[in-house]
Amino acid sequence: DGDLKFSLESVKKLKELMDEKRQINPRMLVSVSGSSPCSDKDLPEELLPVCKREDAPKIFERLSSAIQDTDLCEICANAACAGCF
Repeated sequence: DGDLKFSLESVKKLKELMDEKRQINPRMLVSVSGSSPCSDKDLPEELLPVCKREDAPKIFERLSSAIQDTDLCEICANAACAGCF
């Protein structure tokens, strides 16, 4: 995300945490930008510095949306990844 780089495993865990928060009450879906995973004890350590930034909700939203379908090829699913022919 910009100059920030995170492991795929951390981003997958972030998406899992954010999806769990959204499914607490299906009638009252929480928008990703309105929900922060920073207070979650399971947030990967490498993502903790993002919590100190003003734009943290937007960064988390972009990271989470980057891997909407975790079953897709981990290399080719995202335009930011290299190595596809």
